[in-house]
Amino acid sequence: MYKQHQIILSLGSNQGNRKNNLQQAIDLINHEVGSVISISPIYETPSWGFESDAFYNCAILIHSFKSAEDILNRCLQIEKRLGRIRNQTSGYAARSIDIDLVSYNEEIISTENLNIPHPFVQDRKFVLKPCCDIKSDWVHPKLKKTFKDLLTETSDISEIKKVDTLTNPLDKYTFNQLNFIAIEGNIGSGKTTLTQKIAADFNAKTVLERFADNPFLPQFYKHPTRYAFPLEMSFLADRYSQISEDLGQLDLFKDFIVADYYIYKSLIFAQVTIDEDEFRLYKNIFDIMYKEVTQPDLYIYLHQETNRLLDNIKKRGRSYESEIPADYLNKINKSYADFIKINKNQNTLVIDMTEIDLIENQEDYIAILNQIQDKIKTN
Repeated sequence: MYKQHQIILSLGSNQGNRKNNLQQAIDLINHEVGSVISISPIYETPSWGFESDAFYNCAILIHSFKSAEDILNRCLQIEKRLGRIRNQTSGYAARSIDIDLVSYNEEIISTENLNIPHPFVQDRKFVLKPCCDIKSDWVHPKLKKTFKDLLTETSDISEIKKVDTLTNPLDKYTFNQLNFIAIEGNIGSGKTTLTQKIAADFNAKTVLERFADNPFLPQFYKHPTRYAFPLEMSFLADRYSQISEDLGQLDLFKDFIVADYYIYKSLIFAQVTIDEDEFRLYKNIFDIMYKEVTQPDLYIYLHQETNRLLDNIKKRGRSYESEIPADYLNKINKSYADFIKINKNQNTLVIDMTEIDLIENQEDYIAILNQIQDKIKTN
């Protein structure tokens, strides 16, 4: 399972349209580096370490799968695109935009190009005050103090004045209007990664499939005919129980919920794995149980080509999945396609994941968010 990192960036500008420079940088960071979760107000502060015009400063908290080195490099590229020219000589200078990596989770990182946490964070009020606004409980891994503690104790006595606010690029998405989104797809399509990223970025509650707890799964991949029916029945019972319990504990009129499967999945997989006679019995049981379950407001299907599915399955390294045949994945893809075609009244969004990489490319994730938002607007 891929983990998102929490990163705090400090932004500053004292040339040109300072507010616009900050906003452009934030928009580019959200599109190319990581999801912008929160933004501090803009503070005007005197230049630090040299004589120049006053700065506009802010801090942002982002979520990203990327390494600290990758984030630094991408932020340097954004600076350059926004007109920042870094002098080769030492010392400070006026700049259209400055993006500093303040923290990466609560880790200590020391390389030739990067020192995390930022070595001067405790000495700079223009960094500490905005950081307090977005994550006051962050603990400095060396000093063992929060941003709030560091701000209280800093020797920096420079004046800092709140002057304006900025727009979070994620604010345009209105996913929480739906209450309940279910994301489905074939094995290795990326549904759990997308579910967890949306949930983390938009403060949603999750319902995640407990596939690892199923004792029949490893046996099914070795002996599919023998274990198909008990596997699908155990999955059906567990999915029904989990969805009923999890959704029953939530307020569907207030909570925003994202699930990485829905009970439809049981029907789709069972149609492929078990024989015709057993499927008729299975379908009768499914129909009885399905009537009692809350339906999603939006059903998202992630379509992925079989070769990419096999690559993704190999990357995640689960031993019991290592011998899944391509033919089985092809049948699951067809079963999903047939199901979506039949259920035309369902609010469904099909997303082609063939060229999508949610881990490496933030742009791909933003494109998916835009597709979801467009679907919401049309309903």
